[in-house]
Amino acid sequence: MKVHHVPFQKTGYFSKIICDYLDKKTALSEFYGNYPNLNGFKKQIENKKEAFSSNSRNILVEVLQHQYKEIATSDTTLQNINTLSNKNTFTITTGHQLNIFTGPLYFLYKIISTINLTKTLKKEFPTLNFVPVYWMATEDHDFEEINFFNLKQNKISWDRKSSGAVGRLNTEGFETVFEEFSKIVGTTKNAIFLKELFKNAYLNHKNLTNATRFLVNELFGEYGLVIVDGDNSQLKKQFAPIIKDELLHNTSFKEVSKTTEKLETDYKTQVNPREINLFFLKNGLRERIIFKNNSYYINNTDLIFSKDEILNEVSKYPECFSPNVIMRPLFQEAVLPNLCYIGGGGELAYWFQLKNYFEASNIPFPILLLRNSVLLASEKQLIKTKKLGVSLEELFLKQNNLITKKVKEISAIKIDFSEQKEHLKKQFDSLKELAKQTDISFLGAVNAQEKKQLNGLVNLEKRLLKAQKRKLSAVVERITILQNELFPNQSLEERTRNFSEIYLKLGDDFIPMLLDVIQPLQLEFSVVEY
Repeated sequence: MKVHHVPFQKTGYFSKIICDYLDKKTALSEFYGNYPNLNGFKKQIENKKEAFSSNSRNILVEVLQHQYKEIATSDTTLQNINTLSNKNTFTITTGHQLNIFTGPLYFLYKIISTINLTKTLKKEFPTLNFVPVYWMATEDHDFEEINFFNLKQNKISWDRKSSGAVGRLNTEGFETVFEEFSKIVGTTKNAIFLKELFKNAYLNHKNLTNATRFLVNELFGEYGLVIVDGDNSQLKKQFAPIIKDELLHNTSFKEVSKTTEKLETDYKTQVNPREINLFFLKNGLRERIIFKNNSYYINNTDLIFSKDEILNEVSKYPECFSPNVIMRPLFQEAVLPNLCYIGGGGELAYWFQLKNYFEASNIPFPILLLRNSVLLASEKQLIKTKKLGVSLEELFLKQNNLITKKVKEISAIKIDFSEQKEHLKKQFDSLKELAKQTDISFLGAVNAQEKKQLNGLVNLEKRLLKAQKRKLSAVVERITILQNELFPNQSLEERTRNFSEIYLKLGDDFIPMLLDVIQPLQLEFSVVEY
């Protein structure tokens, strides 16, 4: 196994805001706290040490012990849960939706980035403890985003009606999904393991939260991963003062709006805050809370609360209030002794909008770390890449751009009319000087003719390129096939394929291989040759 690295910034798959973050551009510096390096973690530890109380730790341990009560897990995870009561213990957290059978590959990369970062920090700070945490997005209601996964060019879906928080959905209908999955994976040793894993997760658990906890624990429990379900009354009770503040003062809307306005000077913003960034969560219901006419309305229902009534509801039933994408990060950081959040580019982009809100709420803003990305390539595929004269960086180009670049490089004739265009421009510059000595209409005619002839050269260049692509069609076809294998649907493999497709080939070696190659603080895209 060999590992090659490509800087994230050179792949073309990451936004300006993420590339500027990785490059530590000053334009972005006010929107985050400590940077993800060892010095940044040293500072973050000091920030969080005093900010997280022993009472909060004890509540967290009690909640986790209850959530793990009916699940067999490793001694490492149980020890990590108990260690959270110690003031010298901190978490590294990633979060994700409850995608069926983990969804796309990058879910695994998020988890392994989290596990490996805790190992790195333990080596650097041996007197402290670091616990990897997966925060399950059990309260999300975007069912269409999670109810499928892709396997061998097949989309396997869990088709059913959905309402409310997805974690509370019962697992009715998974028998059909299991049958379809079983037919596709086959009967090899690795296929049998996958089928047992799927069956035990989804056919032997009553709801999606419990099924997902079982599944992820089976894959990563031996590495000490702790899985947190925030849909919990005790955790929400700790968050209740911030919930009440949101209902009364719209703090998130005010603070995030101010930050967003500043960010929009240089960047596209990811999310837009609402005046109240909470949902009401109850009995298959997750609907927005809207304040109007001095009352609190639950959208799409007949439920209406006065100010006193809704504050009383928070005090009695905090579990009925569900933070949206703006408030969920604050909830997470309020109930965990967390140092760092590991997420994808889209996630980190909206976290940059939240720093002022954290400060207004007196909660330390975590270090933000871009999760590791991996491209899995066989030795045979990388040999083909080399023979075709394609570099690893070039593999990430859009397909048409890659083919055009390679055809121009290997063509026996030059497919670049830049010299001719420059020569033509100089000729017309002389004509423009002559035109200035006559009348303005002649200058207009010269400009029009210049544009026409330059367009003509552009069209001729395109036709020549097209002809050369036909002439070199064998090479073009080989490049196309190779890139389509590595980038399904001309997108990153990690955003499309499910882990089971790779597990069928590598079996029990797959996750240990990833644990060996993923280095969270390296901040580069890993191309893994296996």
